[in-house]
Amino acid sequence: MLDSFIDQMSKIRRTLKGVSISALILAPLALALSLYLMRHPSFLGLMDNRDEFGIVLVTLLSSVIVISSIWIFTGIRQYRLIDSWNRRYEEYLRGKEKIDREIASNFGTEEQE
Repeated sequence: MLDSFIDQMSKIRRTLKGVSISALILAPLALALSLYLMRHPSFLGLMDNRDEFGIVLVTLLSSVIVISSIWIFTGIRQYRLIDSWNRRYEEYLRGKEKIDREIASNFGTEEQE
């Protein structure tokens, strides 16, 4: 039962690793696009011509920058966590295989005698 639980956690780990990698790709793109739009020369002109729209746009772009920064930090943290879990899982599998081989060899020698 414990082995099936660990196998299921391994599948979830792969999904979480994919989410972490997508965060590390998509968040910098959103951050770069937001910064590009805010630094564009016509952005100030848009702000002057459209009072309410400019305020909403600045608020949205600022929130994208903050959320993307948090998402990058979270993605890096999760990737490191999952990577360390992966190493421990591989150590567990190697130990389990070693114990299984020892048990099989003990039973194999006893049956031959």
